[in-house]
Amino acid sequence: MRGALARVATAVTAMVALSFVLPLGLLNGQMARERALTNAERQASSLVPVLTVTSDPAQLAAALGSIPAGAAGVMALHLPTGEALGVPHAPPADLARAHRLKRAFFADAPGGRVLLRPVVLDAERTAVVEVFASSAELTRGVAKSWTILALVALALVGVSVAMADRLALRVVSATDRLARALNRVAGGDLTARTVPGGPRELRAAGEAFNHMVGELARLLAAEREAGADLSHRLRTPLTALRVNLDGMAAHPGDPARLAQSREALGRLEDAVSEIIATARGMDGERPAVRSCDAVTVVKRRLEFWSALAEDQERPWDLVAPDDHAPVPIPAAELSAVVDALLGNVFRHTPHGTAFQLSLHRGEQATGLLVGDAGPGIAEPGDALRRGASGGGSTGLGLDIARRLAESTGGSLRVGRSMLGGAQIEVWLRTAPRAAPRRAVHRSGRRGARWSRRGARSGSENGLREDLSFPSGTIQQWTENGAC
Repeated sequence: MRGALARVATAVTAMVALSFVLPLGLLNGQMARERALTNAERQASSLVPVLTVTSDPAQLAAALGSIPAGAAGVMALHLPTGEALGVPHAPPADLARAHRLKRAFFADAPGGRVLLRPVVLDAERTAVVEVFASSAELTRGVAKSWTILALVALALVGVSVAMADRLALRVVSATDRLARALNRVAGGDLTARTVPGGPRELRAAGEAFNHMVGELARLLAAEREAGADLSHRLRTPLTALRVNLDGMAAHPGDPARLAQSREALGRLEDAVSEIIATARGMDGERPAVRSCDAVTVVKRRLEFWSALAEDQERPWDLVAPDDHAPVPIPAAELSAVVDALLGNVFRHTPHGTAFQLSLHRGEQATGLLVGDAGPGIAEPGDALRRGASGGGSTGLGLDIARRLAESTGGSLRVGRSMLGGAQIEVWLRTAPRAAPRRAVHRSGRRGARWSRRGARSGSENGLREDLSFPSGTIQQWTENGAC
């Protein structure tokens, strides 16, 4: 590219230089010729006054010698008597023509041109003044001017080529960097970036490439995380299957256990089919349905987990509103969060450990609280790191719940429940962030309670007032009617 740009610059600049140099050179030659001829006319005119005063050859010879052209031997005077003073250069035919025409003209002569100017002395007598201009005089300074013009043209071409080469170097360097980055990305290195440079269009291309690679890396990372999240949904039917198998081992030949195991295998097959369908249809877009009723989803999922709780003799408790609690997330994602949180209770607490599930609805947020009577979580901060688990699991459940809460502008917090164990609090924002604050009124909603065994643990008073949230506190939501 650098060579091509240099050749283009050379051709263009050469044409421009020639379009100026040739006319200037020709004009300079014409001016030199006219200058020499004008000087000859001036020299001849200086002798005319002398001819009008005297016709003495001696005085005329003295006057001729005092003129620079006469002193240089390029001027002559032809008297009416036929005598010639000085050094004549004009051919005889041109002299006769000058006597006949009685006007000045230039004629060719050997080695240059000669000016013949007749001077009429009287009706019978005519003198002719001759001034010779040699070829060197006619072209004086022309060669030097052509040399200067040629050097200027060469300098213009050189400067143009140098500037084109510098511009080509910028373009080529930026293009080479972009090409190397493209080759690295083609080889699988998504950390490759280019330094935008060169012309504006090439800089825009470099910036677009960096943005494209960043988006590509982000989409691939999101796809891997989505695959892990989808695979995590298999843990719910697997947990149910494991519980049923444990029951069958304790009660071999029990038809009820066998039916439950078959049902668990059916759920596992359905979950695998759903994951495959979701993975094949995953295109980076969010589901069309962006809201659901949290009360309906929680009750439906608790019907599944209550059967497992009965097998493991776990007391459980549910606190939920009587009416609906809409949240701005799809039902499948909320179901996955409920399954992940309850699955952690079943996997990380011993049989017979009680748990509770509370659903609190407020004007700005809806909270999902899952608490148990187990040993609790020693390091809540480590538990929230994706892929980190101290109990031998995948470490994805809490991260799935946290990212779902943050997608609505909410948050997740790990604390201690009223039962003495761990409590996971997932708060989903239901009101826009920019919504103006209104007067606070206490709601008179009553919570519907489902209980199977155990004390009334985890009632409405179990809502912790020190829980932080991006736009306020749990105390404010409690006053807004969250419980």
